[in-house]
Amino acid sequence: MTETNVERETMQTKRGILAIAAVGLVALGAGACGGDDAADSADAATSAAAAAGSSVAAAASGAPDLGSLSGAIVIDGSSTVEPIMSAVAEEFQKAAPGTQVSVGTSGTGGGFEKFCAGETDISDASRGIKDEEAAACAAAGIEYVELQVGSDGITIVTNPENDWATCLTIDQLKAMWEPSSAATSWKDIDPSFPDEALTLYGPGTDSGTFDFFTDKVNGEEGASRTDYTPSEDDNVIVQGVEGDKGALGYFGIAYYEANADQLKALEVDGGSGCVAPSKDTVRDGSYAPLSRPLFFYVKKEAAMRPEIQGLVSFIFDNAETVVDEVGYVAPTADDIQQDRDAFAAFIGG
Repeated sequence: MTETNVERETMQTKRGILAIAAVGLVALGAGACGGDDAADSADAATSAAAAAGSSVAAAASGAPDLGSLSGAIVIDGSSTVEPIMSAVAEEFQKAAPGTQVSVGTSGTGGGFEKFCAGETDISDASRGIKDEEAAACAAAGIEYVELQVGSDGITIVTNPENDWATCLTIDQLKAMWEPSSAATSWKDIDPSFPDEALTLYGPGTDSGTFDFFTDKVNGEEGASRTDYTPSEDDNVIVQGVEGDKGALGYFGIAYYEANADQLKALEVDGGSGCVAPSKDTVRDGSYAPLSRPLFFYVKKEAAMRPEIQGLVSFIFDNAETVVDEVGYVAPTADDIQQDRDAFAAFIGG
């Protein structure tokens, strides 16, 4: 397994990953349930959530204890993780109608700001928590557990009319995106490319995708040229690239999967040849160095509430199906079971 394998990335960014754990036995006293803002998500993410929802609803039918839960649950953070959480939240509320779950998309960094300020119960993240963010939580007395909900491959996309680029090296991506870049034409990136204006779209600086991409491509987290169109909403990036022949953008693979008819995904050469982004290449680590784990964080105070425990249990009982149908790489059954035990220990500790 290579250094850039998702499992390797996970070990580097986590202090002992507690990949998606359920606490049905601890929280509900019965067993596990059977088996963007959500309301504002664009059609693509909504369609993915609806597809996943049908499977989740069927699984939920064997969990009568969920019906006794009540209370509001506030989730915010990564727009990459949002489709997963929106799909789960919609079906969880059907199974637990006394609950209200809101899912926001402030970006990973914006989500941690709210989380460490005590404004949210769960924070979605497309990277591990930074030292300064962890320090902010510690200063506020907020304990948390880090859970992995799946894996992703950051996908480089162009307009379908782009018939000249099929694969880019990391050096070529760096030439586009590094802080000192003066590239304004595709010809500046490769002499064989046409003199077509290069227009860049990407996540904003609060995004975990921005942090991960700049680290892997430019060699320093947060280092990027600033003359591009940024957005914390990946659907805005989709629309920008779709409407501009010379455009290039990047975001999580699920957003490409949901918009594959409107976009073109490029292969990436990380040093071992061109590799296309796919669930298989993310899973086996060959889509390097742009494969990564996806997380959500639960604060301890919230985790002691029955409705939060019920939601976490619901996530993990359905993760294999939901994460796959939304468009990301799902955790294995072994991963889930291993970390059910770990999260139960967190609640009991």
